[in-house]
Formats: sequence, structure tokens, C-alpha cells
Amino acid sequence: MNLKTYFNNSKGVGVVATSDNKGVVDTAIYSKPHVLSTDEIAFIMRDRLTHKNLEENRHANYLFLEDGQGYRGVRLFLTKIDESTDRELIASMTRRHLTPEEDLAKGDKFLVRFKVNRVLFLIGGEEIIVE
Repeated sequence: MNLKTYFNNSKGVGVVATSDNKGVVDTAIYSKPHVLSTDEIAFIMRDRLTHKNLEENRHANYLFLEDGQGYRGVRLFLTKIDESTDRELIASMTRRHLTPEEDLAKGDKFLVRFKVNRVLFLIGGEEIIVE
């Protein structure tokens, strides 16, 4: 599976799961990831609970449920690599555009990069080979 092709051609909803250093889990709705390479993705995040958890625990999971009948999608097992506050880079990757005032009111943004450690189908334990 090519992750870039998959996410470009699939519609659905995504959920990021993180936990703090005590193992308290949080989930949040997130858009499709920015696929940077076969084993690297990124999300643009605000400074909220998901981002705060990643400061304590670099591990996360992204679940993507495709639109339509049945349960089709993927699960990505992730480890945070780094993050950037480069405004120009973040602006170039932003898909949802707010007015400057609306954007400022929502707080700081971070481009958070992850290594994709493993990809599984949504249902079952079958691993997907990523190209």
C-alpha cells in the first residue's frame, strides 16, 4: 500500500490516540495526515491535549475509518520524531484556511512529524506492507 495514494483517494474520519506519561489516554478527531515518505507522516496540531501528551509520551496511534458501509480503514502505529513552529512551512501545508484573526484566536500551531512503525487494517491484526 502506498500511504500517499491511499489518503489522497480515501474519504473518511481519522482519530489520533495519545496518552500522557501515566498512561491516561486521550482521543481526538484529526484530518488525514500529510504523507512525507513511505514511513513518515505529519499532522498540524494546536497546543491542546494531544500535543501536550506527545510532549510526555512520543507514541501515538492514528485510526482512519473510510466512509461507506462496513468497517474499512487503517491503523497507523506512530512515534513522534520532532515538531516545527515554522509558520511558512505550516501555512504551506494547511488545508483549512481561516481568516488571520480566527487562526490567531485558536492558538499556536505545530507541525508534528511521526515515524510510521506499523500499519494494520482497521479490523484484525493483518499487517499492511507499505511501499
